[in-house]
Amino acid sequence: METAVCFHDQQDTIDPCNTFLEDAIAGLTDSPKWASPKYFYDHHGSELFDRICRQPEYYLTRAEEEILTDHAEDIARIIGPGATLVELGSGASRKVRTLLEATRPDHYLGVDISRAFLLESTRRLAADYPWLDVHASCADYSTPLRLPEALKGAGHPVAFFPGSSIGNFEPAEALQFLINLRSMLTEGGGLLIGIDRMKSPDILEAAYNDAAGVTAAFNRNLLTRYANELGSDIDPERFTHHAFLNQAHSRIEMHLVSQLNQVVMIGGRRIPFREGESIHTENSWKYSDEGFLSMAEQAGFESRALWHDQNRLFSVHYLVRSEAI
Repeated sequence: METAVCFHDQQDTIDPCNTFLEDAIAGLTDSPKWASPKYFYDHHGSELFDRICRQPEYYLTRAEEEILTDHAEDIARIIGPGATLVELGSGASRKVRTLLEATRPDHYLGVDISRAFLLESTRRLAADYPWLDVHASCADYSTPLRLPEALKGAGHPVAFFPGSSIGNFEPAEALQFLINLRSMLTEGGGLLIGIDRMKSPDILEAAYNDAAGVTAAFNRNLLTRYANELGSDIDPERFTHHAFLNQAHSRIEMHLVSQLNQVVMIGGRRIPFREGESIHTENSWKYSDEGFLSMAEQAGFESRALWHDQNRLFSVHYLVRSEAI
């Protein structure tokens, strides 16, 4: 018997195919070329990202899990009983299990743009935690979020945004994202968020260039989506994955580099590429503790706690609404 998950499809926040095509053409006809990283995450892309998190070079997952495990009791005390835990970017939900077992919230809401992957992960949670009221919301969390009616007033909402995913937003977008989150959180609510810290270029660049090539496959999957869903004749194998640290901007950049002069078709448009020309697919901004907290304060949050892993590669913050704004 299938375990029930209360599903909420926020259709007005889901990008339909025509928006996907518009965004693809806008990026490919710009100079320099770019693509929105949110389109990495179809079902296969979500599976690939889950595999990235298990690669030996990808320290972020291990460091964050270490923090959540070592400080579970402290985190549970700060969050308090009766919470509604809102996980943004609900993938395999392994990290959230540590929180669920430590805090035992009354309700859980997983939010993700990939409907199929979201349903898989939340159904597994519902089966493994029969005492938990499990909800799933298919939505683009980079846009303003709202709690489903069924969860309004159900318990103080605590947003969980792991993996330093906020680093994929440009700084102005990250600030707006935090402002949007603050508006969703009622009195007593909070935000538990993972932040990747600046560190050695060797460690950073290895994390985004794993030897198994999983990150490269994840990056090229964007072009596979262009071909399969938008009818483009683009060949992902004609592009090379390239990721490097841009130290001037404190960010890892991911690109797909054309291996030859070529012309691709998408949406009836001819898109020329020079050999060596790239599509800029993603940034992963890295923050100091002080830099992130300064942005959080601008968004109307106050810091309640800050934890690091033993090697200080990563940080986890617990923020609450500042009533000064």
